[in-house]
Amino acid sequence: MKLETERLVLKEINESHVDDILRIRSNEIVNQYVKRNSPKTNYDALEFILNIKRRTQNNEIVFWGISHKNQTNIIGTICLWNFSQDRKTAEVGYELLPDYHRKGIMSEALKAVLNYGFNILYLQEVFAFTNKFNENSKSLLLKNHFVLEGGRADEVFPDNLVFSLKRIIKQ
Repeated sequence: MKLETERLVLKEINESHVDDILRIRSNEIVNQYVKRNSPKTNYDALEFILNIKRRTQNNEIVFWGISHKNQTNIIGTICLWNFSQDRKTAEVGYELLPDYHRKGIMSEALKAVLNYGFNILYLQEVFAFTNKFNENSKSLLLKNHFVLEGGRADEVFPDNLVFSLKRIIKQ
């Protein structure tokens, strides 16, 4: 499922994006607030891509690589995942190479993904979990009308804050 915005193309990642995925997912700044096993080699990145493709085919996630319209390389990723059993809620996850921070790129991508989630998948609510020290991520979420869920905690990562955005039903 490809999405387009004014400046961006959100597209399926594939084996041709191994170098891009390795560059993004092994970047120290990108990983500063994320607890995960980062890829160390092209093989690790390929394994990640194949896992994403399998999970996409099984309708477990919807995952996009982010690139500028006039480029083939991927500069970030964004996904909807962790769907509730009734498919009414999902979690959004995103990452972007530091050279592209603070240029409105992730906000543009997030708007397209939220539109897809609410109007194509008919989600009722989207959640985002972000580290309490990740000011860029908190700012992105607040700018896009997410609300901090003050009483809710992330049991797996206690340093995370939980944000949510409910679908607005137009009457």
